[in-house]
Amino acid sequence: MKVFLTGATGYIGFNVALRLRSAGHEVWGLVRSQSKMNLLKQNEIHTVFGEMKNPDSYRKIAEEASLIIHCAVDYTKGHESMDKLTVNTILEAGKKGPQPKTFIYTSGVWDYGSSNGLIDETTPMNPVKNIAWRPGVVKSVLNSKDVKGLVIHSGDVFGKSGGLTGTWFSGASNNDLKVIGDGNNRWPMIHVDDLADAYFRLSESGLSGEDFNIADRSRYTVREIVEAIAKVSGYSGKIKYIPLEEARRDMGDYAPALALDQHVDARKAVRMLGWQPKFNGMVDEIETYYEAWKAYNNLK
Repeated sequence: MKVFLTGATGYIGFNVALRLRSAGHEVWGLVRSQSKMNLLKQNEIHTVFGEMKNPDSYRKIAEEASLIIHCAVDYTKGHESMDKLTVNTILEAGKKGPQPKTFIYTSGVWDYGSSNGLIDETTPMNPVKNIAWRPGVVKSVLNSKDVKGLVIHSGDVFGKSGGLTGTWFSGASNNDLKVIGDGNNRWPMIHVDDLADAYFRLSESGLSGEDFNIADRSRYTVREIVEAIAKVSGYSGKIKYIPLEEARRDMGDYAPALALDQHVDARKAVRMLGWQPKFNGMVDEIETYYEAWKAYNNLK
């Protein structure tokens, strides 16, 4: 199967690309930096040099692919318009080439807002302000008549280079470990390899119009995770718990997302995809994850 990915050199996208290539698929990755092209080629992933803001740079390969995965995710200013442009381009490309195409869109559990009990795929979306637009994009993918649209709502990703959780490792290494809120909230977590496996299983499922929460079974609070990081890193300072309103003044609408308290149910993926998380939780092997993060950042 010919696969095209956006965000192919990013934290999630690169690991998804490796998983699909290991299954024998022909994988093409969008890359905007010449310096990162070699990384993909070393791993038998073809490169498409271009950018999401320039749809003509990747439109042809999107039209030729049987599977398209949009993995490029960030929360910087302007991402809303970029994301919508990319999704619209992919949906339009779905009308050409191999039919029907499968399109997997990467979303996240922030779509749901804080928990009032267990969150599953039937829970109404109540996104934090910085992604208030995303449920509309999710709906457009799931309801598309031009592709077999699928959506992954990912938990907070850990493992290897660290993703968002890497900011805690970085804080510990720089003697400036900070938490937004009081730390008693729970983040739904997922190891990057378990997440990549969910994409793989979904890509071969034949399903359409379905969304899936992907999170492990751990229920650690942010405070428990950060205290484990402090211990394993030899952090000698005081962990700083920053009140949300104070953080909002510095970080804007991004801050409330980091203070969400969520309990996410991933049993739909277990039931329909045969997916199971193999990693037990970030705290369980915190030393392994800290050492991996240091290696990725060339730290001793």
